[in-house]
Amino acid sequence: MTLPEEKPTNVRYGVLGFACVLSMITYLDRVCFGTVMPYIEREFKLTEGEKGWLFTAFAFAYAAFEVPTGWLGDKYGARITLVRVVLWWSVFTALTGAIYPTEQAFVAFGLMLTVRFLFGIGEAGAYPNIARAFHNWFPFEERGFAKGAVWMAGRFAGGITAFIVYALMYDTRSGDAGEVQHHWRHIFFIFGAIGVVWCILWWWWYRDDPGEKSGVNAAEIALIHGGEQPHNEPLVVPWRKLLTSTNLWFLCIMYFCAAYGWYLNITYFPGYLKDVLKIEPGTEKWTWQFWQASLMVGLPLLVGSVSCLIGGYLTDAFIQQTGNRKWGRRLFGVIGHGLCAACYFAAIFYMTSPWMFVGLIAFAAFWNDLTMGAAWASCLDIGKRYSGIVAGCMNTVGNLGGALAGVLTGKILDWHTAGIDRETHAAAHAIAKDQGWTVNIILWGSAYCLAVFCWFWFDATQPIEPVASDPQPVSPGTPSASAPPDGAVTPALPSTASDGAIRDLERPA
Repeated sequence: MTLPEEKPTNVRYGVLGFACVLSMITYLDRVCFGTVMPYIEREFKLTEGEKGWLFTAFAFAYAAFEVPTGWLGDKYGARITLVRVVLWWSVFTALTGAIYPTEQAFVAFGLMLTVRFLFGIGEAGAYPNIARAFHNWFPFEERGFAKGAVWMAGRFAGGITAFIVYALMYDTRSGDAGEVQHHWRHIFFIFGAIGVVWCILWWWWYRDDPGEKSGVNAAEIALIHGGEQPHNEPLVVPWRKLLTSTNLWFLCIMYFCAAYGWYLNITYFPGYLKDVLKIEPGTEKWTWQFWQASLMVGLPLLVGSVSCLIGGYLTDAFIQQTGNRKWGRRLFGVIGHGLCAACYFAAIFYMTSPWMFVGLIAFAAFWNDLTMGAAWASCLDIGKRYSGIVAGCMNTVGNLGGALAGVLTGKILDWHTAGIDRETHAAAHAIAKDQGWTVNIILWGSAYCLAVFCWFWFDATQPIEPVASDPQPVSPGTPSASAPPDGAVTPALPSTASDGAIRDLERPA
């Protein structure tokens, strides 16, 4: 293949920009619920188990609809599919704020549970369809960085959500006793409106085929394809190959374990800080107490946002330097999840020390998120034209881990405090609850140990359905000076390309 002499345009980074903003919106909407949960818990008089079911309703729906919405993206394109799913979840984001306690407590709880489930159905379509868009718009050597940037944006938004939520909340006093009322519902209306605005701009700007987008030159299209020919034939999904792929199952189980541990950050973590460590924003804005609470609640996601970008860059840089895509994905998964497990186990010894505990949980998030670029780029590596479905499979199984964590974490806390009245036996209740938290932390760390095992067995060079343009393996002992090493990716650089074009191809994103 001979590349044009002109320098490739950079329109694909506009796609990345839209994807990053969308990732930020997803985290604003989902982290908002966890941030206001202490106030919802008080207003709706929820138990730990009921809180767990509200968290799980989102996670289970999110998991169940990953593959269907990934399939929609592969079949109809990311443009129309993302508009549908973002509008859907934006509506249910707004409806979250429209629910009030009722005389029959189970009615309000049931409504909240239903809205959370329907919200999860919508958000399930975000990342599989971003993966679908990136398959169309980014070459292999830039996908890890692109996925890392998307997760960085999402984690960053999640990290500042507590600050935004606390800044938008306000209190009033009512009744003769001057009872304080915390107002949080309007925040969900605002966040829902942001998603609608994104849909309008995305539909106007994005095109599924780079060739149909104005401003994209032939050099950028050639760079995007990188030797792969675009697929124009009707999509026929090899479901049997997908469901029987051991490689895909290792990737999915890895993500299950990672999500089980990570979901703490968007579910129970704000409540732990408030109830156990007594960290809350207070009634006065812009005080040290306000800033401390905002920072502590968001710190794991803020630290993780930096790591997402670093991990995405490192996985691509490793592959570009060594040509070995297998270890370019695997190495950072093993390191990240291994050190994440170590941080969780260390946190057990600092559960009553606010900054030490928060710092260790934040470090755990940092090492977990170092793997995100490699994990999601792996979906594109082995999925190819089915990358939306493969990403949906990984995220489905992964978020089943998050769903399990939501229920089991609350149940473990309830089991340890069962029969101990919180009002009359406060000290005994606190000790029992600490024991429940210790068990939960051990489970989170153990899940990451299993994730490390899965990374050792995953191979990013083994696609679900190989295509003719894939590098062909060379039998051991075959004399060939040009044979690539195990797991290597042979660069598709033409000898006739200009030096400038070659530099553009080799430059990290």
